[in-house]
Amino acid sequence: MSDIFFKASRAGINTVYQDKGRFHMQHFGVAPAGCMDTKSFLIANALVKNNLDEGVLEFAYQGPSLKLIGGKTKVAVTGNVIFQIIKTNNKIVKGECNRSYNLIEGEQIDILSTKQSAYGYLAVEGGFKVEPFCNSISILSRAQIGPNEGKKIKIDDKIIIKKNSIIKKNFKVNISSKKKYIIRVLQGTQFNYFSKDSKKKFFSKNYKITNLTDRMGMRLEGTIIKNTVSTNIRSEGITKGAIQVPADGQPIILLTDHPTIGGYPKIANVISADYHLLVQKIPGEKILFQNVELKEAELLYKEHVSSISKIIKNIKEIN
Repeated sequence: MSDIFFKASRAGINTVYQDKGRFHMQHFGVAPAGCMDTKSFLIANALVKNNLDEGVLEFAYQGPSLKLIGGKTKVAVTGNVIFQIIKTNNKIVKGECNRSYNLIEGEQIDILSTKQSAYGYLAVEGGFKVEPFCNSISILSRAQIGPNEGKKIKIDDKIIIKKNSIIKKNFKVNISSKKKYIIRVLQGTQFNYFSKDSKKKFFSKNYKITNLTDRMGMRLEGTIIKNTVSTNIRSEGITKGAIQVPADGQPIILLTDHPTIGGYPKIANVISADYHLLVQKIPGEKILFQNVELKEAELLYKEHVSSISKIIKNIKEIN
């Protein structure tokens, strides 16, 4: 066992280990899980010079408060997050996202909250020492699958770090944080189940994100979508970002911990390039759907991947 670990004095909300997920088990009914915001996940690892597949801690709304026991480490927080570092002399350093910090034994990182967003990420140099399940350390808490017995981090947990930090320099990158309320989608497999008027309104009226939102799904509130064929279908495979419409006509967007099959008609599917924008929205925010064709969605995804690569290439040493 490593002698370097964080001890959690506050667990935060839904603090879990995540990586990119496990994608070869859906035929067994196991959702991929994985990080909600892949962009923030990748940048967090890049800032501490990890392999980009390395696992991190993901938290929602409020993060953990962690004290370093033994050794030293390098940390980075990404997302739109308010946090502070408490030094051994109790001096408080206001944290800055998208840069790394060196921590020594006895220092604490206190992740207070996300700001107008849902998810944040904490990466450490070398990663966390946890046992993978089926080649992934992602926790699927509803099924209790993954490390830590598939459970969320709780108070007094030991969060073990693989190795002592060896990189002295710190790193930083500037990221644009413009918010967009337009979410682009592809037509769903049952798009023609819905009335012409409903489809028109779906793409022209705002929908509000409700409090019934978590890693599994996001319930929306707005114009009722009328189904003219059938409100139920034979269960079929589900993809991340699928927008189902149950009998009440109010859309549900299936998110990262989605069920693997489902029987509600699907009017649309959020494109991969906009998924990170969607999941960072919080209850009460409004979104507007915009229809795009498959070819455009593919080009947008390539641009999205390229933009992340450019951000990572622009990471600079700061000391």
